[in-house]
Amino acid sequence: MSSKPQQGPDTSSAVLGVLLCNLGTPDAPTPAALRRYLGEFLWDPRVVEAPRPLWWLVLHGIILRLRPRRSAASYAEVWGEDGSPLLSISRRQTLAVEEALNRRLNQPVRVALGMRYGRPVIDEALRELKMNGAERIVVLPLYPQYSASTSASVFDAVARHYLAEREVPHLRYVRDYHDAPGYIRALANSVRAHWAAHGRGQRLLMSFHGIPAEYATRGDPYPRHCARTAELLAAELELAEQDWQLVFQSRFGPREWLQPYCDKTLEALPGEGIKQVDVICPGFTADCLETLEEIALSNAELYRKAGGERLSYIPALNDDAEHIEFLCGLLQQELGHWLKTPASP
Repeated sequence: MSSKPQQGPDTSSAVLGVLLCNLGTPDAPTPAALRRYLGEFLWDPRVVEAPRPLWWLVLHGIILRLRPRRSAASYAEVWGEDGSPLLSISRRQTLAVEEALNRRLNQPVRVALGMRYGRPVIDEALRELKMNGAERIVVLPLYPQYSASTSASVFDAVARHYLAEREVPHLRYVRDYHDAPGYIRALANSVRAHWAAHGRGQRLLMSFHGIPAEYATRGDPYPRHCARTAELLAAELELAEQDWQLVFQSRFGPREWLQPYCDKTLEALPGEGIKQVDVICPGFTADCLETLEEIALSNAELYRKAGGERLSYIPALNDDAEHIEFLCGLLQQELGHWLKTPASP
């Protein structure tokens, strides 16, 4: 007796799902909201690799008693009418990606936003995709450069969600895209547009969020990814070696972090005759506290006090049309054979 060969899954009417993830934000620029947010963020063992009992005492006994008030004041500097800039921009990105993917593809796509810390939580976003019928999901952490402290933490949260689920969907995970040509072109075009509108400084600083140096020593590829992004961006802009510099920002605590430090570099540049600098933060896909307050306000003031004349911040790619099209192309490649019309190379 013969039997018909089994066929692959019918994708003709399948709803495809995309989960966009970013770091997160407090609900309000208040000490109470910051205490909740920082408590969740800094307790993640991917973020702070320290013995749990000792770290619990430091976190709850010192940090969460002192830091929320200072951080709340910084958030208040950048908080808008529509709330946190990171959240409002991320929502616009989510809507734009869903609209663009549904326009490009020949089947329905649902895109949900989940923040690793704070709200909307990843659990809610995955439940939303399930309710919309998505059985095939691509997870895209909006971190171009991979780090265990960011990208891997998103993977942890997604995996944890499905520990309680009977049926796990088909899943694909975008690890990084630090050297993707479309990403580099979008960054370069944002720099060119900024220079055309505001003039060009003497040096372009490419500032990435830092991580403790020991994380890299233990094998985290993040500094290599940052260096590669910076080199490719400099090449795309045809910059000479003296025209750009890679730096790291946002260090926290007493440990050594990746160097050179952004703030220390800015303090030293006026003494080298560099009185006008442009700063771009290629690792941030949406403007947030670390770009709008730390770089554009605090570090700009630090630079002026050191003798600098002008620090010009180049905004993140945010929901810029070229950035959205790049993200859609990246997602279309990952969706692969799930598509009725496969993506072209």
